[in-house]
Amino acid sequence: MENIVIKTDKLTKRYGDFIATNEISFEVYKGEIFGFLGANGAGKTTAMRMLCGLSTPSSGHAIIAGFDVYRETEKIKKNIGYMSQKFSLYEDLTVLENINFFGGIYGLSNANIKDKSEKLIDQLGLQKEAKKLVGALPLGWKQKLSFSVAVLHEPRIVFLDEPTGGVDPVTRRQFWDLIYDAAARGVTIFVTTHYMDEAEYCNRISIMVDGRIEALDTPRNLKHRFHSESMDDVFFQLARGAKRGD
Repeated sequence: MENIVIKTDKLTKRYGDFIATNEISFEVYKGEIFGFLGANGAGKTTAMRMLCGLSTPSSGHAIIAGFDVYRETEKIKKNIGYMSQKFSLYEDLTVLENINFFGGIYGLSNANIKDKSEKLIDQLGLQKEAKKLVGALPLGWKQKLSFSVAVLHEPRIVFLDEPTGGVDPVTRRQFWDLIYDAAARGVTIFVTTHYMDEAEYCNRISIMVDGRIEALDTPRNLKHRFHSESMDDVFFQLARGAKRGD
């Protein structure tokens, strides 16, 4: 299907005798907000590294943005965006310098970078902060800027690795407004989060336990299936039997 932007089939990663991700199979669609959940040690990070073209699978297959995860990793990297809680921007560069730097990395022309940076700064209301060091910005503004930079080159998919960690609920909600806007433009959002209220914002959710996907459906259907009022309870029911952890 042309609408499928991520497709995995029994994707597996082994480290010696340890199986980090064990035959995971799923599809993600254009413009979908797909939640990728699991307790610490479940295999989420390993799976995301393979999907981003940063780690070679041990077995199985995956097509990301139309490209093979074994043979076309450089093409995958050019067609995706990535943002994490741990690193997204250079704090010793200004807002404008960060935008220009990442625009260059993504291969945008100088004219395109200039046009996009002006629009982005205006959109985020950062006109007065454009020449300030990113390190001086409040965390919420850093997160919004990080996301905006991650989609600067108009990728087909953006991977968000716990993007709202440490920010207050109001700022988290504002951040999700940016996610909704991107999804409405056809960008696929692949997001990991520890906040179960954010799981409710996703179109569909997968939950990993001990390297396997134990559940995959809409939040509404998962709550119905597990006779739960909240995604917190669904997650607890699945994760409490996990053998792996920190």
